[in-house]
Amino acid sequence: MSSTAFTNIATLVTNDPNIGEGSLGILHDATVVIEDSQIKFVGKGSQSGVDHQINCSGKTLLPGFVDSHTHLIFAGDRSQEFSTRSRGEKYTAGGITTTVAATRQASNVELQNNARRLLNEALSFGTTTVEIKSGYGLNELDEARSIEIASQFTSETTLLAAHVVPSEFKDDVDGYVELIITKIIPATQAKWIDVFCDTGAFTEAQSRRILEAGIAKGLIPRIHANQLQRTNAVQLAVELGAASADHLSNSTDADIQALAASQTVATLLPGAEFSTQHEGKLGRKFLDAGAIVAIASDCNPGSSYTTSMPFCIAAAVSLMGFNVEEAVLAATLGGAKALRRTDIGKIAPGFQADMALLNSNSYIYLAYRPGVNLISHTYKSGSAVTTWQK
Repeated sequence: MSSTAFTNIATLVTNDPNIGEGSLGILHDATVVIEDSQIKFVGKGSQSGVDHQINCSGKTLLPGFVDSHTHLIFAGDRSQEFSTRSRGEKYTAGGITTTVAATRQASNVELQNNARRLLNEALSFGTTTVEIKSGYGLNELDEARSIEIASQFTSETTLLAAHVVPSEFKDDVDGYVELIITKIIPATQAKWIDVFCDTGAFTEAQSRRILEAGIAKGLIPRIHANQLQRTNAVQLAVELGAASADHLSNSTDADIQALAASQTVATLLPGAEFSTQHEGKLGRKFLDAGAIVAIASDCNPGSSYTTSMPFCIAAAVSLMGFNVEEAVLAATLGGAKALRRTDIGKIAPGFQADMALLNSNSYIYLAYRPGVNLISHTYKSGSAVTTWQK
């Protein structure tokens, strides 16, 4: 067994109030010892008998970011759509069909290379765990290959065949729902099942049928809820025990209270709010209600083309009413909870040594210096990495 000590850590974010101060469990001038891939010691003082030492003087060490909502298996570009929104057009999700056409035409290698490019970007910003959805195939073949490609990069794969209705089924939505239930779900190797339950996508009744079919297959539910308009998606998520309800931009007080009274994580997507110019301190409402909150990148080519979780932290603070500590917690431990992971999201004994080292003596700089990449090194299972590893 090899061991490494991170010493003289100016600020250590453990996310464990039993270890340090406040909600982030902060320690100063701290030491963390890693043995193989796990954290073995967190505290103060020098450590003898370790194989390697890394001097973190002047730097901040925190858990690697957990990005629990991404759409990385796609081809094509929608920059013109973004430009149109900058001139006042509202986001309607209609551009998804453009990405579907490009994705269907792309080769496996092209889709793999694009996903790898984006994951390497995310890694450079301190992300160590990523969930990846399908949803740009929308037929048996392309949904299956999307999940197969995603599984090469992560165990957190999500079947989102119910993203929008493909053009060939525009006059037979129920027929597409039947295809998902009878053909796509039975063949999938995904871990999670997701539905876009919203105006212009799938109704509550259709979403229920799809999610229940996924649950019967052994998939774990999550849901896109209340992004464009308010529906009963939150109530459906809570009823079915979904791991998370995501977006939530148009949620009512009743929706917020329902999530706060449940174990379903409210996953908010600051990049999408930034890109689609949604107004309101959405995050503050969920936080004050006591909901379990995560933030994620929602990386996709239409409404949130970013892989930077630090940017999402800054956007959560400036646009959504988070304070810095709440945003950092939501981007790390919150994301772990959204994926029902108990091995990541903290720097504490027994946890996987997934960590980000900042070129700053405070985590506050993640929001204080938006757009600046402060990551010195990203550690996956205790090793510094520069290319994505599953």
